Amino acid sequence: MKNITYILLLLIICSSCSKDEDDSSGNETEFKANMREFVIGISTYAKAINPNFNIIPQNGIELVSIDGENSSQPHIAYLNAIDANGQEDLFYGYDNDDEATPATTISYLKGFLNLSKNANKTILVSDYCFTPSKMENSYVQNNTAGYVSFSANHRELNNIPNHPAAIHQENNAVITSMSQVKNFLYLINPANYSSKSSFIDAVTATNYDLVLMDLFFTDGTPFSASEISQLKNKANGGKRLVISYMSIGEAEDYRYYWQTSWTTNRPSWLDVENPDWTGNFKVKYWNPEWQKIIYGNDSSYLKKVLNAGFDGVYLDIIDAFEYYE
Repeated sequence: MKNITYILLLLIICSSCSKDEDDSSGNETEFKANMREFVIGISTYAKAINPNFNIIPQNGIELVSIDGENSSQPHIAYLNAIDANGQEDLFYGYDNDDEATPATTISYLKGFLNLSKNANKTILVSDYCFTPSKMENSYVQNNTAGYVSFSANHRELNNIPNHPAAIHQENNAVITSMSQVKNFLYLINPANYSSKSSFIDAVTATNYDLVLMDLFFTDGTPFSASEISQLKNKANGGKRLVISYMSIGEAEDYRYYWQTSWTTNRPSWLDVENPDWTGNFKVKYWNPEWQKIIYGNDSSYLKKVLNAGFDGVYLDIIDAFEYYE
């Protein structure tokens, strides 16, 4: 009996020690709430500096609902903090690139997306397909649903597709808000471009209303405010929005903030490497130390984006709550 009591006590102690001090409580609602609070904090900080700055979370669309169910009510505070929602793989690419997404998945995602759209938020869909007819079908289906879309023929997002020949809903308007956007280019990997100037030349030769890109070129140097200003020009004389990609649910070992010591002496908030993306590590995103890297001070990632003159941020790995759930 004594031995059994001792074992039970040991199990209780080990269980209580397994959660370090910066862990969330462990229930699904709290993991979602923590991510909502993170996004709202980012928005509050950015919009205090630039009220017109756009906050666009990608995926994790369940957060637009108060309880993560698409039959429930919208989460007003979260929706008030964002300007659009990004969604990957809605019609193509959910299981495999160039494959139609299962109908049940489309229906599930659209339930949440429409909660956001009904709150007057722009929906930006990135479908992954390379067969021309499927790329065209993606644009048709998204247009029918009232979403703005991009058919990416490379999952790496490292090119400007040459199909369709004319950009979907191409125009020469001066775009100043998300509600005016009719098309966009998702080009966050500039590895195919030999220099910043060649990247800028390629983008400014197009007429997309919005460009999603990275703050940094492949050599790690950030784009300057003058370079971002150039990128806001369409070839036909119109103007576009330029939005910076920023991962907040994973840390990337090729970013300026990464410290080599983390490889052997990880901070408490740094978690396991993503097996699908080398160099990307899960983070306990509710931890104040990680959040300080992302926003809230002059040396933060978000402040660098603001200083460069971007029109907003495209927040990735919003669905990190799924890993911890």
